[in-house]
Amino acid sequence: LRDNIEAIRLMFRLEKEQRTATPEEAGTLAAYSGFGGLKAVLSPFGKLTDILRWTQADRELFPLVTELHNVLHDGAADEREYKRLVESVKASTFTAFYTPPAIVNAIASSLGEHGVSPGRFLDPSSGTGNFVSAFQPQFHSAAGNAPEIVAYEKDLLTGRILARLHPEAQVNIKGFEELPPHRNGYFDVVSSNIPFGDIRVFDPSFDNGTARRFALNSLHNYFFAKGLDAVREGGILAFITSQGVMNSAMAYPVRQYLMNQSRLLSAVRLPNNLFTDYAGTEVGSDLVILQKDTLSQREYTPLERSFVEVGTQADGTTQNEYFEHTAAIVHTRGHVGTDPYGKPARIYLHDGGMEAIAADMKYFLDRNLSEQLDLDLYLRHSPVQEFRNLVSRPAETMQQRIAQVREINRSGDVSGHSTSTDQQTVQVERRTPTPEQPSTDA
Repeated sequence: LRDNIEAIRLMFRLEKEQRTATPEEAGTLAAYSGFGGLKAVLSPFGKLTDILRWTQADRELFPLVTELHNVLHDGAADEREYKRLVESVKASTFTAFYTPPAIVNAIASSLGEHGVSPGRFLDPSSGTGNFVSAFQPQFHSAAGNAPEIVAYEKDLLTGRILARLHPEAQVNIKGFEELPPHRNGYFDVVSSNIPFGDIRVFDPSFDNGTARRFALNSLHNYFFAKGLDAVREGGILAFITSQGVMNSAMAYPVRQYLMNQSRLLSAVRLPNNLFTDYAGTEVGSDLVILQKDTLSQREYTPLERSFVEVGTQADGTTQNEYFEHTAAIVHTRGHVGTDPYGKPARIYLHDGGMEAIAADMKYFLDRNLSEQLDLDLYLRHSPVQEFRNLVSRPAETMQQRIAQVREINRSGDVSGHSTSTDQQTVQVERRTPTPEQPSTDA
């Protein structure tokens, strides 16, 4: 809460002075993590009778909550804007759970090490831009042109902080549903930690198809379908999402739609304590990476068929069949508990800290991309002529093709960033084996 207040105060000052943040100030802005888990900001205050109804924990935060409102009031142009900012803060307590940078960096670097070098990048739920920052070293600058970075962030405060942190990006402080139609099929990579919840989305463009209409009923399913619209043929969609996408039996038509529109590159289940230190919440989440492929006539792979199916297991839990056939679950221990709705659920925890979680996730991701990524498909539909030319060059192995991409990046990158594809690929060794079934002891 204190970090958030300082970031908001600095954002107002930068806007008033009409300048970008210094490196030191950027650190202050980047410490902003939304208000997920900070329910004290929802409480009314100002009257003694209101304060007496607060919990003891909320009362301890009273001075900071008061300071927060004072900062918002002083920074707002008028009373109307102040009220809008307060509502923005309250709304973010339910949806703002930001991704630890180590996790995002591992996703971006793994894709880069396997030859994915985007020139057009979209983050549809950007927060303060952790995904934009992580993918910066992977961006390709074609013919001296800067990479095109587009970010959407619906929250008013977060969007304004994002704009000050990333002036190089096209920041849209609005919902992803407002992405204009001419941007469909445009982006090389679409990546984010997407919102989740059974909140219906209004998007008239989703009138076609039963699965697409069904996806409108929940944020996470909608973001997947909308994200695949936005990415170009052969492009990559990489989302961290709630387990509802893969574990919900009701979402069967959405998973089937995704497999009809794309190839499954990787799915990794992340530990429930991933967000505990960074955003103050325990929630089950998955990393799902798809490669858009609407043109080839092909059958589902065995793992893609598993991805579509959900079954009730012997321990009473509902589980996506993909995880019954793979060990792609990042954890050091597990047990059967309950989900937020009180139903039996497998709870996975990792005791190694964030760097170890990121390394274990990257192990699975590196293995899956090596086996499943079709780099020629990615290059064939690239808007960059040099990349398209690679498809016609002889290459005996995937590693040779990746080396060709590295060579183009070395000769064509003018963004001032070093690219991770110029660095040696490091194979991460697993610290602990992942059992196919968690233990049942709490």
